[in-house]
Formats: sequence, C-alpha cells, structure tokens
Amino acid sequence: MKTLTSGELAPMFTLKNQQDESISLEACLAQGPVLVYFYPKASTPGCTVQACGLRDSREDLSELNVTVLGISPDPVAKLARFSDKQSLNFSLLSDEDHAIADAFGVWGEKKFMGKIYDGIHRLSFLIGQDGKVAHVFNKFKTKDHHEVVLKHLKEG
Repeated sequence: MKTLTSGELAPMFTLKNQQDESISLEACLAQGPVLVYFYPKASTPGCTVQACGLRDSREDLSELNVTVLGISPDPVAKLARFSDKQSLNFSLLSDEDHAIADAFGVWGEKKFMGKIYDGIHRLSFLIGQDGKVAHVFNKFKTKDHHEVVLKHLKEG
C-alpha cells in the first residue's frame, strides 16, 4: 500500500453518490478545495461519529470553500440509508471495487480482533484546486477528525 503524499497529483474520479448521481472530483475542484475522506463502512460507530462531525462543521467548511466527499466500498443504497438516518449534508461516494481507494493508497491489509483482512484505512486528503494533495490527515480520532481538518485549514 503506497499512500499518496502531499504534492502528488490526486487521481481524478467520478463515482455515484447516495442519490445515485455521478460526482466528479474535477467538477468539485472547480468550486474550491476538496476534502476526500475514506472510511471503512457506513453506519458503524466510528464512521457515524466522523460523518456527523463533518456534517456539523458544514458551515465552517463552506466558509472556507471546502467540499467534502466521503468514500467507502458501500453500495449506493447503503449510503442513502446512512445519509438519511444521520441527515448528512455532503456526498458519500460508492467505491465498491475499491479502485479509487487503491489509487489513493488507502486499501490494504488490516487487523481487527485477531483477524487479517483487506479494507480501507481511515485517511483524509485535502486536494487543492490544482489537483494536488495539499495535506494528508492520518493522525486523528473519529470524534475529532472535523476539528483537526478545520484547525489545519484555518492555520494554512
């Protein structure tokens, strides 16, 4: 697993969101920087806390002109249920074949309760309008992910 680092070009992609609409990174970047965050599985405790923190930070992120895109290997229907239940105000994207997770270098071996399996590593990437990775967020807890992102954006 080779994870993208700051300064590298982000892979451009188009994926379906929770409303089955095609969302492209390129189109989002035309409006400003994009926070692409990868999470393992919709409706699990950690992923819910992380998504709700970003939901509640929408106003602050919008003021900084940042679009949020969450990506997981979940199918569109599951993303729709998750988004509706949590009243999420940003796009969740379905990467069922984990091709985009692979391209960003966040798909790989994980260990949980003694089991080894392949899955998404919880990382976030701030992509600048030039298409390059401006920052990689790899040290955070799910409950304070939004605070770490906002702090970086306000200091940057």
